[in-house]
Amino acid sequence: MQRDAEATKQRLIAAGRAEFAAHGLHGARVDRIAESARSNKAQIYHYFHSKVGLFDAVWNSAVEQIIGSLPFDGDEDLPEFAARLSDIYAEHPEIPRLITWQNLERGDEALNGYAVDEVRRRTGILADAQARGVVSDRFEARFLFALMVHLAMLWPAMAPEVRTVVDFDDAAHRRELVRRVAAGLLE
Repeated sequence: MQRDAEATKQRLIAAGRAEFAAHGLHGARVDRIAESARSNKAQIYHYFHSKVGLFDAVWNSAVEQIIGSLPFDGDEDLPEFAARLSDIYAEHPEIPRLITWQNLERGDEALNGYAVDEVRRRTGILADAQARGVVSDRFEARFLFALMVHLAMLWPAMAPEVRTVVDFDDAAHRRELVRRVAAGLLE
């Protein structure tokens, strides 16, 4: 029984991820999520208490995926870190959309504590590397980390008109450009 419950929850999170990425929190419909998950609306409310609760579970799942995919222990090649994050966003286009919806519809009212702690830990690692002279101190560690993260988000956040002209469908080209710009920030 527990296994079926966990499988149902995971199906709801997966269906919610697609629905919320496409429509945001307020545009998403629980009936579409339930249908897509081969479940029912009552189970959404049972497991997550509300549509907002499901959105938060989807958000937390995405955060854990990103952090788990990008270890950061102090020996990071920052341009490679930015390029790998850019790859994750390209491979999972729903994640940048969820980030955008999270910013628009939940903002600071629903911060993921694990992510906040991890950003603090990672910026501390960068500050230490800067103090040792291993990483450029051109930018304060917390801003440098933010620049790397947002450089990775450049393509998904780009206006469609700009994206049409820039035309970066070539993943290798996009990745190399992210690396080069990130390296330039460290000069």
